[in-house]
Amino acid sequence: MGRTDRYMLSQLMVLFGFFALVLVSIYWINRAVVLFDTIIGDGQSIGVFLEMSMLTLPGVMGMVMPLAAFAAAVQVTNRLSNESELVVMQATGFSPWRIARPVLVFGMLVALLGALLTNFLIPSAAQTLALREQEISENLTAKLLKEGEFLHPTDGVTFFIRNISDQGELQDVFLSDNRNTEARQTYMSRTAYLTRSDDGRTRMVMVDGMSQRLTRDDQSLSVTYFQDFTYDISDLLNTSKVISPNRKHMSTAALLLATDEMATLARDSRGEILEEAHKRLNDPILCVVAALLGFSALLAGGFSRFGSGSYIMLAVLLIIVIMMVQSAVKDPVRDNAALWPLTYLPSVVGFGMVLVLLMVAAGYFRRKPKTEATV
Repeated sequence: MGRTDRYMLSQLMVLFGFFALVLVSIYWINRAVVLFDTIIGDGQSIGVFLEMSMLTLPGVMGMVMPLAAFAAAVQVTNRLSNESELVVMQATGFSPWRIARPVLVFGMLVALLGALLTNFLIPSAAQTLALREQEISENLTAKLLKEGEFLHPTDGVTFFIRNISDQGELQDVFLSDNRNTEARQTYMSRTAYLTRSDDGRTRMVMVDGMSQRLTRDDQSLSVTYFQDFTYDISDLLNTSKVISPNRKHMSTAALLLATDEMATLARDSRGEILEEAHKRLNDPILCVVAALLGFSALLAGGFSRFGSGSYIMLAVLLIIVIMMVQSAVKDPVRDNAALWPLTYLPSVVGFGMVLVLLMVAAGYFRRKPKTEATV
């Protein structure tokens, strides 16, 4: 690799790091705000919020990498054009294909990083995140043990605890169950305790309280006083939920080599499994396409004292076309597994655009001047 290649590659890598940091920060902050409301609202600590938000980072990084590569290529090419460095390179004999070599190397480096993310880090992080969400949903303290607040652990149920003693005793408990269409049941007790039975179900033992049953048809109210009463609250805690296998958590090798088995486990169609697997392979290729497209669109425009704004808009428009193609092929592949090669159509279209733009920059489509015959 020559000095010019190293110079362009260093500029591309620096700006890629900058744009990736900015884009990841924007996307991550938007997701973190929603996650913060959910996690903290459920009574979890800041540490749990940080852990959950970190697990979403690989997915965000995989989503913004092609855009960061495209933005870096456009910015570097625009700067080289404005400072006439591209003109100097071409004047010294560098063809557009030769100038594009460091951009291609840059795109391949980003693609390697993208392949690591989409095929290893993102599925692993998604699976870990699902497991942590299940653990949180089964956390008794986060779901029910909150003092002085009216909680609604599920639709139709209201739960209140005035105080929790140091020994774990629930004091002045109120529980209203409005899920039955025939009657509304309300329980109140001075004290209560949470226990777990041998079959793993969670029960609340209420001591010294009363039960009220309001029949909806005739609006009759019956009151029963009790010394102790056991109420099964396992359904309120959703402790019986088990994470079902998800294709986004499965390895790429398993999706490709054991497609039918993975489809059965995930309860997906064969097309959905193959679309997920080949999308993971195609996404890194799009990083190369995005980098070359941003470079070649500006190179084809050449030097202009009016700036490169129109060619930047052209590059953005071409990227949008590729994204539209990517979205258009998704449903056909999921419906028909035999159409899985369509997953790579966005990359093929992108490389075709790059080829045409580089040919324009090289003058393939210019009309040759007519030579007059001499007598």
